[in-house]
Amino acid sequence: MRTLLRSAAAAAAIALTATACGSGGAAEDPAAAPVTLHVFAAASLQEPFEELGEQFESEHEGVTVEYSFAGSSTLVEQIQQGAPADVFASADTKNMDKLTDAGLEAADPVDFTTNTLRIAVPAGNPAGVTDLASLTAEDLNLVVCAPEVPCGAATETVEEAAGLELAPVSEEQSVTDVLNKVTSGEADAGLVYVTDVEKAGDAVEGIDFPEAQEAVNTYPITTVDGSASPELGQEFVDLVTGEEGQEVLAGYGFGGA
Repeated sequence: MRTLLRSAAAAAAIALTATACGSGGAAEDPAAAPVTLHVFAAASLQEPFEELGEQFESEHEGVTVEYSFAGSSTLVEQIQQGAPADVFASADTKNMDKLTDAGLEAADPVDFTTNTLRIAVPAGNPAGVTDLASLTAEDLNLVVCAPEVPCGAATETVEEAAGLELAPVSEEQSVTDVLNKVTSGEADAGLVYVTDVEKAGDAVEGIDFPEAQEAVNTYPITTVDGSASPELGQEFVDLVTGEEGQEVLAGYGFGGA
């Protein structure tokens, strides 16, 4: 009888050990579980961030980088309303200040790049735009960003610096929307970033103007408080701000911080 009891106890112990090794051990290994890193980034950062995201995923097995690209003001509002974000990259310091004023940053924001405005016109420049002043022509369909969006705030700055009063036919919530209206022919001209003109290729022509230097946008980045993956978020920030990230950004026309 004692022999049977000892055998049963031994079998039970073996079964428990097998269960712990087969399931509990795997569950406790964070590398075995897939993770999604949520990055909220200004629309103008889409191309370089997608490239950096591919690199990040290749270096972190089981990690997927999921982006939300939009105007910085829209992204801040979404985060304030509880959207799951691990990293936030703004196209200006003003909207980053909104995040920090709300205590939603997990680390001090770091400035990582800059961008300036450029006039974008459809290929061939059918409206004959030459400079900022020519954007005031009555028959010109001009599209700009809304004032609360970084590119819109920059537009107001250059407008004031030039002593002009622009009369856009529409104000968009992201610089990408402005560019799309120019490339589709809906607008004769739009004020976008240098990087947007670069990515549009032959679809648009870019016209530089001196007043743009009065409104250089600085881009900060930080991890978000309450992140489900704080360490991974910081690693993504480190990639963006490091040498590799800076090379990728420069390749898309961004300036140094």
